[in-house]
Amino acid sequence: MYLGSTGGLERKVVPATGIECYFLPMAPPFTVRGAFLTPTAAARSLVVLRHTRPNVVFGTGGYVTAAPAIAAWLLRIPVILFSGDIHAGKAIRQLAPLAKKVAVSAPEGGEGLPSDKVVVTGYPLRPWFAAASGERGRATYSIGADETVLLVFGGSLGARRINQALVRSLGTLLQHCHVIHVAGIDRFEEAQRDAAVLSTSQRERYHLVPYLHDQRMADALAAADLALCRSGASVLGELPATSTPAVLVPLPARGVHQRENAEYLEAHGAGVVLEDEQLESRLGPLLSELLSDPARLEKMRSASASLATPDATERLARMVEDMAG
Repeated sequence: MYLGSTGGLERKVVPATGIECYFLPMAPPFTVRGAFLTPTAAARSLVVLRHTRPNVVFGTGGYVTAAPAIAAWLLRIPVILFSGDIHAGKAIRQLAPLAKKVAVSAPEGGEGLPSDKVVVTGYPLRPWFAAASGERGRATYSIGADETVLLVFGGSLGARRINQALVRSLGTLLQHCHVIHVAGIDRFEEAQRDAAVLSTSQRERYHLVPYLHDQRMADALAAADLALCRSGASVLGELPATSTPAVLVPLPARGVHQRENAEYLEAHGAGVVLEDEQLESRLGPLLSELLSDPARLEKMRSASASLATPDATERLARMVEDMAG
């Protein structure tokens, strides 16, 4: 059973899975609106949990977790929290006293949390990443095994700043590599217009798509010699799973979490951090520098692979099952 916010993306996504859903008005507890909505959401969560009688409540952080976790604690239902980002956010830290266990993506993720509750599970992945194939990913775009590949993506809606900076460097980049550009659904038409100036030979090496998901995204990551992307929590699992080195551009609007995720990968030799405000001036030279240095990319690839936890999903599932008895 899934319990989420009426205003979140989950309202559109989760019902399609067939999972029983309950959606409540919620807002960050530390805002004026949240101060009013959170007690109401907690009270409604009590009603839902009494009705459904779950054996365990699993929360993935963020303000949406607060009301169900409080309700579960009041009903003496075990609570497990999961922190996807490299360091736990405010909600996880505040709710940790109510939880039986707190799962984290990496050992560093336990900082500031009760040590007796922390369990390092790794970042859970969709099953497609276990079957990721670089050969299949290259075949999709008719890219040879000896060609260099740059994969650029910014989430389902796209990252306009990254797209715009990439366009300015395409002419040079396409001389040295194929570019698979996941422009984003909202940015695709704009990217098509920008690509109209490319020559015929350049277009043969530029592979523009609005969005990749499921197996095709996993295969594209496996096919890439280098990725250019934002640094949301999923990069902590997906990039190591496919051993993909990356240039990581933290989204300033997302606060410290994206920065910490990017810095974690960089500190372990698996990525290079590029500031959002440096995209225009540094992106082209940095990509050219990395793509022209196969030895460095191979070293980064090995470092990325060393961070993988391919059984993270199973670890989390076992934890939930054990807690549920």
